[in-house]
Amino acid sequence: MVSKSNKIITRKRQTKILATLGPASSSPEMIRKLILAGVDNFRLNFSHGTHEDHAERLKIIRQMEQEFQTPIGIVADLQGPKLRVGRFKEGSIKLKKGMKIRFDLDKTEGDETRVNLPHPEIIGAVDIGDELLIDDGKVRVVIDFKGSDHLVVKVISGVKMSNNKGVNVPGVVLPIAALTKKDRKDLAAALDMNVDWIAQSFVQQPKDVAEARKLIQGRAGLIAKIEKPAALETFDEILDLVDGIMLARGDLGVEIPPEDVPAVQKRIIRQVRQAGKPIIVATQMLESMIENPAPTRAEASDVATAVYDGTDAVMLSAETAAGDYPLEAVSIMDRIAQRTEKDETYHRIIEDDKLRVLENSSDAITAAAHEVAKNVNAASIVNYTSSGSTALRSARLRPFVPILCMTQNHEVARKLALSYGVHPVHVTDVNDIDEAIIKAKVMVKDRKIAKTGQRIVLTAGVPFGTPGSTNSLRVSWVD
Repeated sequence: MVSKSNKIITRKRQTKILATLGPASSSPEMIRKLILAGVDNFRLNFSHGTHEDHAERLKIIRQMEQEFQTPIGIVADLQGPKLRVGRFKEGSIKLKKGMKIRFDLDKTEGDETRVNLPHPEIIGAVDIGDELLIDDGKVRVVIDFKGSDHLVVKVISGVKMSNNKGVNVPGVVLPIAALTKKDRKDLAAALDMNVDWIAQSFVQQPKDVAEARKLIQGRAGLIAKIEKPAALETFDEILDLVDGIMLARGDLGVEIPPEDVPAVQKRIIRQVRQAGKPIIVATQMLESMIENPAPTRAEASDVATAVYDGTDAVMLSAETAAGDYPLEAVSIMDRIAQRTEKDETYHRIIEDDKLRVLENSSDAITAAAHEVAKNVNAASIVNYTSSGSTALRSARLRPFVPILCMTQNHEVARKLALSYGVHPVHVTDVNDIDEAIIKAKVMVKDRKIAKTGQRIVLTAGVPFGTPGSTNSLRVSWVD
């Protein structure tokens, strides 16, 4: 909602919404409406559009940020390698179970007997008996013969194969760099635009994100997209090297059994939350709303499940980028998150899921603030932070009251827009803890987070403003 006295946005939920911009949502008017409908962060999908397109959208978002006095996070999503079959003379071929097709490096248009597979890395990495999944698993083939420069595959299922459909190779780590030449250009452009986050696709191993982190050099946060089964095998190491995780269930679900996806989602969310980093649940959340004004009941349940699992954010892709009903998609996602967070079952799940308190004074103070806020029925937890680490520690505990985070760093405020329950605010005139309390009282009232007569719990560090030195806790009445 937007306060009538000003344009400051106050959400009625803790879970954040990340929406993708595209042809259906690029005008200033539509971006403003999306923010009002519930969007907290925007995704720029570098698989589509030009750098100029993305720069113009980013400029609009920053203007809206000023209008609504609310930091807005921007995620630049890199395309990554795209594994695809080539083209057919007739655009597609019909398939029958048991028929055999040659996949080779010849770029000539294909037919019912052969087609181009322009990826020698796949040919080299697979073995006889391995499966390939084409067109998101609609076509399944098994490798019947392997040559030095081609494969012969036998169709297991599927009725049609058409031009440029994607190829997945489940269970095989492919010797393909996660960052393509295009990705490197896009990464440089995104950093020059001052995006807040870089989302890296096709992550298979820790070395993939280590390379991206080296190129980013701290100019943005790094999010690893978990969409390959190989990433699950080395997830601990990958998580250590990144600042956040995006669980891309649609892509991941093509290569692992669908019955495994819910358990993986729960495990990944909890592990990332324990690490105190933001986790985004993405892909196919309200997919039917690309063409329909309302979601299926299964989709509504899927969004709610991600909230029950404790995710920081839920993401919309084509629903807002290219769909017919972008505003409706954001609105229903906002309503589902609000309703779920009010449910007693949600409260019980979060309360019962006790996280380990880290062995340092800052984490101990943050955990204490969480307990004190519950015991005194505080309206908000307030953090004053330089690096954002205090707010991340607060968010990992999933408090049921908003976290007002004051920081003197614009970039930190924007990154925190992705974290559960955090209301980031950029401040410039706070020099000690007493001034922080005075400022916090005004801000919680302006944002309709608390009102006169309620209490807030504030944490900060002494010496004041020193990164990583959270060592003070105050309880104060809002007057």
